[in-house]
Amino acid sequence: MSVISDKDPATESLQRTLVRSGQTHEQRAAWVIPGLPLGIGVWVVFGVGITLIFLGREAAIVGIVLLVIFGVLLGGFVIVQPNEARVLLLFGRYNGSVTEAGVWWINPFNKRKKMSLRVRNFQSDRIKVNDASGNPIEIAAVIVWRVTDTAKAMFDVADYEQFVTVQSETSLRHLANQYPYDDYKPETISLRANSDEVRDALQTELHSRLALAGIEILETRLTHMAYAPEIAEVMLRRQQAEALVAARRTMVQGAVSLVQMALAQLADSDLVELDTERKAAMVSNLMVVLSGDHTPMPVLNTGSLYT
Repeated sequence: MSVISDKDPATESLQRTLVRSGQTHEQRAAWVIPGLPLGIGVWVVFGVGITLIFLGREAAIVGIVLLVIFGVLLGGFVIVQPNEARVLLLFGRYNGSVTEAGVWWINPFNKRKKMSLRVRNFQSDRIKVNDASGNPIEIAAVIVWRVTDTAKAMFDVADYEQFVTVQSETSLRHLANQYPYDDYKPETISLRANSDEVRDALQTELHSRLALAGIEILETRLTHMAYAPEIAEVMLRRQQAEALVAARRTMVQGAVSLVQMALAQLADSDLVELDTERKAAMVSNLMVVLSGDHTPMPVLNTGSLYT
């Protein structure tokens, strides 16, 4: 069985170039403080500041300072929902990611960008492409994916959702070019007959392409696959002819087995002795009866086989 490599040289070259130039990012945990106990302390500061404002001039100055501190600290609280992340930027530099759900306090000067870690589906459009035999076919797939590295998804590609769309359609075209639609040759992987192998090949190629953006492929599945309309009728007749030939082959093999069995049983039973010519006539009649498309019409022979 022939196997086609799923590695994309262009993608591997791009990844090596980005690594050498230092333009890739790796997700790391940001420095955070649990927000609930700190929140209680912050509101205590607020209460003390309000109280000091009404106790005199000097106390009011301290109260105002406490309220300013309260405002700064309050700006550092962030709520992270389940399967959600916050990517932090401090003065234009990546400062880590918060991926654990809960209430947290971070450096209030961090710029925060929300990113979903939920599982998503991408349904590709039906695209027309030539298979390995040069026949135009229509093909579509559904891709199940999610973000696993927020730093790569945010900083290594311009738009990671569009990146998934473009790379999925590119991989689908490449897959269709590598395999024939039908397995006309024995021991050949085809799009129609080897769905599991084709699905694994698509998933492997997508994984290598999208790893650059920190995206994991969970599942791929072909949702539509057919010959293009301009050749669909011709290919249908070809499939019907192949099915007819296969059916005839099975019928002939079965008829030959039955004829051999009949001749062997007659020879063992000594019911009748058949010479070579009678055996040939019997074989001919049985093959016609067993291999024909219609029920045979019986003909009574009143004469002799030799007259």
